[in-house]
Amino acid sequence: MSNPFLSEDPGIRPERPMLALVLGNTMLSTVPGISGAGPTPEKTLLTPNLDAELVTTGAITSVAARPNTPTGCPTPATITRSMVELTGLAPVIVNAGLAHTPTVPCLDVYGSPGGDPRTEDAVPQAAALFERGEAVGRLLSQYSDFLMLGECVPGGTTTALCVLRALGYDASVSSAFAENPLGLKDAVCKAVLARIDATGAREPLEILRAAGDPMMPVAAGIASTYTGEILFAGGTQMLAVAAVLKALGKRVPGLATTVYVRDDPSAGFVRSVADVGTTAYFVDPNFAELGHVGLARYCIGEVKEGMGAGGALTLAYLMNHEPEEISRKVFDFVRKYA
Repeated sequence: MSNPFLSEDPGIRPERPMLALVLGNTMLSTVPGISGAGPTPEKTLLTPNLDAELVTTGAITSVAARPNTPTGCPTPATITRSMVELTGLAPVIVNAGLAHTPTVPCLDVYGSPGGDPRTEDAVPQAAALFERGEAVGRLLSQYSDFLMLGECVPGGTTTALCVLRALGYDASVSSAFAENPLGLKDAVCKAVLARIDATGAREPLEILRAAGDPMMPVAAGIASTYTGEILFAGGTQMLAVAAVLKALGKRVPGLATTVYVRDDPSAGFVRSVADVGTTAYFVDPNFAELGHVGLARYCIGEVKEGMGAGGALTLAYLMNHEPEEISRKVFDFVRKYA
């Protein structure tokens, strides 16, 4: 069954759904021009903390900041928070490796921020983080029958590009910028792949060690042991995790993301989903028609996705909320920050 809101119905009607978000940093986000997820390259390191604060509590309280991009576009975290309010779900935050201590309660796997994969192994603890992710997956299995698993890693589309290409996929990726800095990402990726070739990393967790970010092994570990039904909330970053799971011979979840990722001509997302051999569900929250100039910027390719936004919208729908109710809730929430 297809409808304008969701490209395809996954047929999941959870009784005990859970939304979990894996947070991490990569030092690549501090490279000027790579990440649009923060007002300055250095401040991108704080973005996951602020997003977690907003999604968990409904407000950013630790710094004076509005959850909008410099152009007035509401951040994906505002969308995810509006769905948390609509569904009444308490989001589970997992700290995979943050530069700054989180300000909200979270499950901590004691990782570190990812290094710059051009010059060093990005995630030396990748194998240990995968095992800790497995422990988290077993834990979450006891409390839910369906898991929507998302992420927040500024700069993470670049690490995703490196990992997908290192795994053998002819991939491109999306960007929070309306103009995707593909040349910069490709240059980073070429340097990373050359270093991987030199080190001889071939196994999936070796590739994550060399080129990934801390979110990836943790999310892969969670997905590999979670016993209920699972969807990944996100675009190219979660697709990289799906590709790792496929390479490990594990179950490969489907993805729930926004039409804005699908429609990004620079990302080739639909083709990459097919290459990995999974299914993507695309949600269209109708931001062009809501009468909010900031939300409408999603339709011209700004931001597109993040902090599980597409998955949160999809989850609300799977919990039997009507599309109009979902879009109205987003509008009402972001209007507070106009």
